[in-house]
Amino acid sequence: MHIPLNNHLNRWISPRREPGPNDVKIEIAYCGVCHSDLHQVRSEWAGTVYPCVPGHEIVGRVVAVGDQVEKYAPGDLVGVGCIVDSCKHCEECEDGLENYCDHMTGTYNSPTPDEPGHTLGGYSQQIVVHERYVLRIRHPQEQLAAVAPLLCAGITTYSPLRHWQAGPGKKVGVVGIGGLGHMGIKLAHAMGAHVVAFTTSEAKREAAKALGGR
Repeated sequence: MHIPLNNHLNRWISPRREPGPNDVKIEIAYCGVCHSDLHQVRSEWAGTVYPCVPGHEIVGRVVAVGDQVEKYAPGDLVGVGCIVDSCKHCEECEDGLENYCDHMTGTYNSPTPDEPGHTLGGYSQQIVVHERYVLRIRHPQEQLAAVAPLLCAGITTYSPLRHWQAGPGKKVGVVGIGGLGHMGIKLAHAMGAHVVAFTTSEAKREAAKALGGR
């Protein structure tokens, strides 16, 4: 599925490269809807290249691998987030912080030598990605739909919680109980922190408490 210039979602037979030596070909089972997808397809952040295939919370099964792939094999359950390439050699890449790489390639709408000249995201049947940017998923099949949002909203909230060592004896404030806020409350609560939720919406008060907020 893709977004043409008229901003309507349409079917489109999109090109995908054949797996290279280090590539993994994934049959996509689920792809989450992130609000940044909506910003991109509407070009609200400017610079959107059409046709645009959004989607960067991808869950699926490996169907083919390149001859130098070491971590994955056909049949493995895997995920792909918002990055599909980087330089692999800078300090940030060597530290596992590819999102800070000056040459990071986004899962969609980023320049690429492959047809059609920009990356195409997860609202499609398949995707081919270098194994470095593929994540192994160990959840059972019936939970895969719930895994997809963890690849963006999940890591966005989990990363700072882990960095600041949220846990027993720590207090965490979550401001705004939207998609990320819900995820932040659940994760911080699961890590053992005292979670305080801040919202101006009375309707979300009970939901925040149910997730572990106070």
